[in-house]
Amino acid sequence: MSTPDAPEGAIGGLGGDVVVVKDAQALAEAVLRDGPTIVLVEGAVSIEPFGATFAISSDTSILGVSRGAEIVGGGFHLDGVANVVIRNLTFRDSYVPGDWDGKSDDNDNDGIRVDTSHHVWIDHCEFTRLGDGTVDVRKDSTNITISWCVFRDHNKTVGVGWTENVLTTITLHHNWSSNTYQRNASIDNVAAGHVYSCVFQGQAHYGTMSRGASQLVVESCLYENGEDAIVAKDPLSRVDSRGNRFTSIRGRQDHTGPTFEPSDHYSYAAEPIDDLTGVVTKHAGPHARRERAARRIRVALDGTGDVASIGAAVGAAWRSSDPIEIVVAPGTYREIVRIWPGTPAGLVLRGESGVAEDVRLTYDLSAGTEKFYGGDFGATGAATLAVLADDVTLRDLTVVNGYDEAAHGGSQAQALRTVGDRILLDGVRLLGNQDTFLAETPSKDQVGRVYATGSYIEGDVDFIYGRATMVLEDCEISSFDRGEENNGYVCAPSTAGGQCGLLFVGCRFTSEAAPGTVHLGRPWHPSSDPEVEPAAVVRDSYLGAHIRTPAWSDMGGWPWQDDFLREYGNTGPGAVPVGSDVDGRPQLTEQEAESRTREAYLLGPDGWTPWA
Repeated sequence: MSTPDAPEGAIGGLGGDVVVVKDAQALAEAVLRDGPTIVLVEGAVSIEPFGATFAISSDTSILGVSRGAEIVGGGFHLDGVANVVIRNLTFRDSYVPGDWDGKSDDNDNDGIRVDTSHHVWIDHCEFTRLGDGTVDVRKDSTNITISWCVFRDHNKTVGVGWTENVLTTITLHHNWSSNTYQRNASIDNVAAGHVYSCVFQGQAHYGTMSRGASQLVVESCLYENGEDAIVAKDPLSRVDSRGNRFTSIRGRQDHTGPTFEPSDHYSYAAEPIDDLTGVVTKHAGPHARRERAARRIRVALDGTGDVASIGAAVGAAWRSSDPIEIVVAPGTYREIVRIWPGTPAGLVLRGESGVAEDVRLTYDLSAGTEKFYGGDFGATGAATLAVLADDVTLRDLTVVNGYDEAAHGGSQAQALRTVGDRILLDGVRLLGNQDTFLAETPSKDQVGRVYATGSYIEGDVDFIYGRATMVLEDCEISSFDRGEENNGYVCAPSTAGGQCGLLFVGCRFTSEAAPGTVHLGRPWHPSSDPEVEPAAVVRDSYLGAHIRTPAWSDMGGWPWQDDFLREYGNTGPGAVPVGSDVDGRPQLTEQEAESRTREAYLLGPDGWTPWA
């Protein structure tokens, strides 16, 4: 961006000395030279100490030489400088294992931090798996451009602000954000912010946000697979959203009206929206960028893995052209993970040891948790793990929603949410309270099949629920003891008309709750939909004494008797003896039992046999 004091915009060290660097010490010295300097980075430079950000002088260009120039384990700090160009570099792997939130006291590992600087151009770079933010633009910096960059597999992407003044001017164009949870970008108290021709794919919290008194224009951008694509947060926040496309976006797409006209400041041309994804994904990032994902990615917290977060691995799997096996070493991984639609069929996410208790993926949001910009996370945003793709296998791991009901009150708090078809859970542990496992489908007219075997699911209220066609075989279904007369409900099917619903076969229903205090389930009619036909069958299973009679309960004014809720051939102290007729415990007829099998529920036209 040109200004009277810099008519050619940011030109960096053009015309100055050229310095070639191949290691951290040489890089640290070169970027602090006085006078115009062009620093050429060859190969991967590992920053020491880990997480450090090297100070940069004014009138400096830092340019990666060809393909493979990388800044590993650290980044750059531009503090009170001007006229800096950073181009053709990959910034990666300053992630602090286990600190996905980026809140540890020893973690301020940004890729690039710009403070009170002007005329800075960050171009054709890639940012992935960093410690805190990828790029932070702060403290009244002006005339900043971020263009043709790739941001991927990270929590906090681009943050702009940290000032009470409304002075900053910034342009972001032709950037590609993929599997980036939030801040794409978060723009606070910006006098003029222009975001155009960017591709945002997979933002599980929010996309682009106007905060404070920011004045934004967001145009000709694609937002795909995510939540709250464009947000105007505060009373004075403004965003002019024009010509953007929103695909599979839930939540906000704010537009407050005209702000400023970017063409009054510079000439530009936005890409045609139909061509945008192809252009940006092909040309963004360093020269001749190629992301090669191995067919097997190992995740480990101790530095021995390919990556240190599960989210980074599933992001790479989404962009791969081949199915990938993700193997997770023992440990506790506190992060929110989304397996996005379009992930190649056949993804496997499994614990390395084969013991589910050894690998623990956990977070603690509830559906009722308020977002800092208004509203709540809801069922789509709160789950610790969401499987939104087809043909995914989860094996030998534990997924937890650690939301504390005792401290914050009861609320839906999903550990796992599935939406895709042909989802296999094998030896998985799902831990939560209310609504632990939501199995749904993209729409009422689409089928989503789930098969769970050898797994353990615990909770108290409706902790297995949704619209999917699901078979749970040889699983333990454990109800919490809430110390109440009514200790809850196991399942809440919301089966679409003509579909099969839930089938429990060969399972063990266990609890320490008092005898006769837990219902098997109740019929869920979302939004009182009369076309829903909730169906659940519990057969050939062991029922503990906690199961009550009647085994089913009304829900939201819908009598349980009106829906297909049945038992058959169960044993244990909570079961109806075979051949008995007990009021409130309807059993399948022999003819009905013949058609309530895993094959009848799951085979489908494609002959899916996940048990084979």
